Amino acid sequence: MVTFINFKNPNSKEIGKVLSSLSKYPGTCFFIDIINSTDIKYNTSLADWGKKLNNTFNFISFLNDFPDNVVKGIGDEIMLYIPDEDLKAKSTYNDYFALLEEIYATIDNIKNYPIENVFLNCKVSIHYCTEVYNITFFKGANDYYGQDIDLTARLMSKAKANRIVMSEKFYNKVKADYFNLYGERKNTCFDKISQKYIEDFKGVPEPTEFRMIDV
Repeated sequence: MVTFINFKNPNSKEIGKVLSSLSKYPGTCFFIDIINSTDIKYNTSLADWGKKLNNTFNFISFLNDFPDNVVKGIGDEIMLYIPDEDLKAKSTYNDYFALLEEIYATIDNIKNYPIENVFLNCKVSIHYCTEVYNITFFKGANDYYGQDIDLTARLMSKAKANRIVMSEKFYNKVKADYFNLYGERKNTCFDKISQKYIEDFKGVPEPTEFRMIDV
């Protein structure tokens, strides 16, 4: 359950006690961004770009399966956070490989939709998080903060249209589920995952290992 952080006294000792008592919420963080959404607002009417945004968000069925895990939207980018306990409670998409396969299939369907100018392309970053806290600084809102949320956002710098960027930590979760639960399946998104890359991201003290799928 989210903890509301709101102490009027900047020198309050109570805030330190509250923050020190919080538990971590391990889980999976997603950032999904719609490509060229700014350009079309300058070059087309609301009737056109509004329709395409509507179509794209509605077509990402993944969002409909985790409505309570959509944390926030900034412009045309959305953040989802799925704690492990929420993932395990689902009847479908209840493991890490299934999450990746579903988001891959969605982007593939958008990219290859037989009718043009219906959807906008997307890019995605994914990270398996352990350093995350379910806190908010705004009453009535649900949110998650922690260094792993920031790292997920940093991974978006390596994404582009129809690309999924995933941290090595998330990849290892996917790999374990794939071989333990789906080892006999062929022609899945797992076969399309790239080699490992290493990058130094701003503000992150250690190099980050990640992989990509170009859909």
